[in-house]
Amino acid sequence: MRPILPALFVGIFTLAATPATEAETFIVDQAHTKVGFKVRHLGISSVEGHFDKFEGTIEADPENLEDLVLSATVEVGSVNTGNEKRDEHLRSPDFFDVEKYPTMTFKSAKVEKDGDELEVKGELTLHGVTKEIELELEIGGVITDPWGNKRMGLSGSAKIDRQEFGLSFNQILETGQLMVGDEVKIQLEIEAVQKK
Repeated sequence: MRPILPALFVGIFTLAATPATEAETFIVDQAHTKVGFKVRHLGISSVEGHFDKFEGTIEADPENLEDLVLSATVEVGSVNTGNEKRDEHLRSPDFFDVEKYPTMTFKSAKVEKDGDELEVKGELTLHGVTKEIELELEIGGVITDPWGNKRMGLSGSAKIDRQEFGLSFNQILETGQLMVGDEVKIQLEIEAVQKK
């Protein structure tokens, strides 16, 4: 019985001395990331767009992504739907009101892992309103690129009701259809590189 005790103590102290894996900081690579959205138009089709200017960080242990912390800031004035007249309208007080609310932000609060997918709950602040949303992220993987940089890939999606964020402008057509749908689908393709 006695020989077991020293071995047990050695095992406990060995575990205590083993350093825990620490979270690493990854910076969103703008050149390989897309922050996009899709919304119904006239009830018969969808208009897609994206934002050209944004920044973000991911704090994560690549071996345990349930501890992931995601934060991002997007310049809403950089909205790009491929039509300058429409983009100017989106920047106006009818929609984003970029003079008053130049950015939207997201900060994760809770993450649950299900296989290769993450359910990320966090706070989205848009148009001066903060609401909790749920972001579904698919893990693309973590690799070391040809230049020795560690990179992380994620694909994400979420749905929000623009009315809940005070983006209430609309027009009712003669057919009774609304010009712009209330549901906005957020689409993310994220590539982030480890901060040196």
